[in-house]
Amino acid sequence: MRRSLVAAVSVLSLAALAGCSGGAAGRSAAPAVASSARDAGASPAPSDLGAQHLDWRGCTAPSVAQGGGAAPKPLPGGTRWQCATMAVPLDYAHPSAGTLRLALIRAKAADQKHRIGSLVFNFGGPGGSGVTGLPSFAKDYEKLRARYDLVSFDPRGVGGSDPVQCEDDRQLDAFYAQDATPDTAAEQKAYTAGLARYAAACERRSPRQLPHVGTTETARDMDLMRQVLGDKKLYYFGISYGTELGGVYAHLFPTRLGRAVFDGVVDPTQNAEQGALGQAKGFQLALDNFAKDCVARGDACRLPGSTPQQVESFVVKLLRGLDAHPIAGIGSRRLTRTEGTNGVVEALYSKDFWPLLEQGLDEAHGGNGALLLALSDSLNGRDEHGRYSNTQAANAAVNCLDSKERPGVAETRERLPEFRKASPAFGDLLGWSMLSCAKWPVPGRWTHPDVGAPGAGPILVVGNTGDPATPYAGAKAMEKALGKGVAVELTYKGQGHGAYDSGSTCVQRTVNAYLLDGTVPKAGTVCR
Repeated sequence: MRRSLVAAVSVLSLAALAGCSGGAAGRSAAPAVASSARDAGASPAPSDLGAQHLDWRGCTAPSVAQGGGAAPKPLPGGTRWQCATMAVPLDYAHPSAGTLRLALIRAKAADQKHRIGSLVFNFGGPGGSGVTGLPSFAKDYEKLRARYDLVSFDPRGVGGSDPVQCEDDRQLDAFYAQDATPDTAAEQKAYTAGLARYAAACERRSPRQLPHVGTTETARDMDLMRQVLGDKKLYYFGISYGTELGGVYAHLFPTRLGRAVFDGVVDPTQNAEQGALGQAKGFQLALDNFAKDCVARGDACRLPGSTPQQVESFVVKLLRGLDAHPIAGIGSRRLTRTEGTNGVVEALYSKDFWPLLEQGLDEAHGGNGALLLALSDSLNGRDEHGRYSNTQAANAAVNCLDSKERPGVAETRERLPEFRKASPAFGDLLGWSMLSCAKWPVPGRWTHPDVGAPGAGPILVVGNTGDPATPYAGAKAMEKALGKGVAVELTYKGQGHGAYDSGSTCVQRTVNAYLLDGTVPKAGTVCR
């Protein structure tokens, strides 16, 4: 569950990445809905909202909450991006309670005569802005635009859609620098106090949104979007958390789901703790692969060690050393262990970032933590001016509303050895992340989502064997959970989070054939 990101600090510029694991915040769990509510919708949207007209206009520059940046440039051939807002019920169970406004973006199909419909994207998070994400990756989807209007949106509580707000920028700097791997009773007290202050700020600034930003509500929003866009079926491309969202939609509205792709697949059978442990193993695997690559390059590798194990030991020692002795970062900010670890996590989302990771670790070893801090800022949605998007605030709001798990300090400490065994580098951070929702003001709903969707399909489920954020096993688990005959799995043997945007022509060719022509690949197809 990873969002599209762009961060720049001084002269450091990081390219955008799709999908989000949720980082240390863990995965989300969406509420299940009784089968009697499926397709009919237990609480349908008011009829006037289904008939609303969208006023599509030229897109302006994204807001700070959306991540900032410039207005999207025209696509090849001159097609311009269009933006609109759509009204959705605040509470589907009580339609008279008011509405929220969702921000939408689209690029119209090149061949309108043979247009299939709208292809709706969710790039993950939860908390990622689709309004900024879709233009960032549009070149990868240009072939799909031949017959689809490409559409994405900021889910409720995200970016331009009545965003959840918590602490201010100054407070967030302190929040993300705090010791999130406490070793003493005093450090544990400080850590939990920081989580409590954050949760209280969310409740104080966003009381209207917090009870209504769950995955089920967003799935219902997508069905309303389908109606408003004039499509009989929802054609869908979900990445990372977007696969969980897609699974919940398939469960609710199986006969309304058209061709759908789930890429970088969340395991819907896991609870929050299992998801965090799976991420610890996944990022450790990615670090293993990074270290192997570094050693294989011999003297060209900047990091000390003649074996992958020695390189990894260097990384672990460096990060642990930041606990007691933070180093110079950017301006007056110093690089802490938490931020250093998050910086490594950020770089492991894509093999394209491995050179930056190597450089950042080498410079940090010499006392300069600027690059690792820039990577951490990218993960947390901080721009070069010190302004934060609302990505992580929305991430927390969705995760904590979806998941009913609220482990305490004693339970978390009891599970830490398992996390540390899974990952010497990331186990502590991801283990302690189980406390993320402990002080949340709104109760959670379910342990994990119900994605069973008999009557839907075929859904193309794409798993990446080297995926750190949504480990490969999640694809098989999703396929099984959707139900017999609903999904077909495609395997990509590669690195990084997700597969379609990895540059694999095999994956793109297979997915494109399915979405454009309805050609379903043979079960068990493998791309390398």
